[in-house]
Amino acid sequence: MSDGRVAVGQAAVDQLLEVLDLDPTGEMTFRGMSPPVGPQRVYGGQVAGQALVAAGRTVDPERFVHSLHGYFVRPGDPVEPIEYQVENIRDGRSFSVRRSVALQHDKPIFFMSASFQRAEEGLDHQATSPLDVPPPQDVPTMTDRLSRYPERLGIWGQIPRPIDVRYVGEPGWVRPGDRPADPHQRVWMRIDGKLPDDPLLHACALTYASDLTLLDSVLSAHGEVWGPGGLVGASLDHALWFHRPFRADEWFLYDCLSPSASGARGLATGRMFTTDGRQIASAVQEGLLRRVGA
Repeated sequence: MSDGRVAVGQAAVDQLLEVLDLDPTGEMTFRGMSPPVGPQRVYGGQVAGQALVAAGRTVDPERFVHSLHGYFVRPGDPVEPIEYQVENIRDGRSFSVRRSVALQHDKPIFFMSASFQRAEEGLDHQATSPLDVPPPQDVPTMTDRLSRYPERLGIWGQIPRPIDVRYVGEPGWVRPGDRPADPHQRVWMRIDGKLPDDPLLHACALTYASDLTLLDSVLSAHGEVWGPGGLVGASLDHALWFHRPFRADEWFLYDCLSPSASGARGLATGRMFTTDGRQIASAVQEGLLRRVGA
């Protein structure tokens, strides 16, 4: 913000909308920018969300994205624009498939396949939402959490916060030794403002949010933390399935756990539920995890 404060609420959401609003440079090409203040490399959820924006803009709006599968192949430079090239793989009677590649300096930093489907009726069942989780209004806010660990704040005290993130348990950025091992990493999330009604935009916002805490479930299983005294990590790939209509600016529970970790890699899975128990999405991610100083 112009007065030096960190943007939160609708102001931060408006900045996120600007990041997701790509400039068309051709029929199947787009250009995206990163926020003026951010981490040293492009946040993975940003490039995945932008890649989905690019792909979705080439598809009939009557077809909604139901899955995406992406690979992070190089770290992105937040100072440089990101070019997105979309390839039309198929337009069938019910499905459309696109390949979206993000490039910097003519080299891919991320590529993704996304599939879109026209609305259809069929069988309907889902997993049961966790019953032992307090509602979001009873969970500490990010500001409450950060106030206990000012030395761990770092860049997160400077960048906009378009997402209201509320950890049910201890987050991965507490001090070493302050985090008990927990097989589940559960977080309430919502876009912290109002989004337009465009379903593609809500899917892109959910994609953006889905990379925030997923890999942390690997550390949670061991009671480990990020940074000094803990580990550093990077996303290797990311997959997301959208099950039911939703709004990303309404609360959803991100219930994550890690079924396996080995070879300096960890696998994380996540399920997203609305406050009334509807399962709206599922996510899977593998990440690189190394001990600090290793």
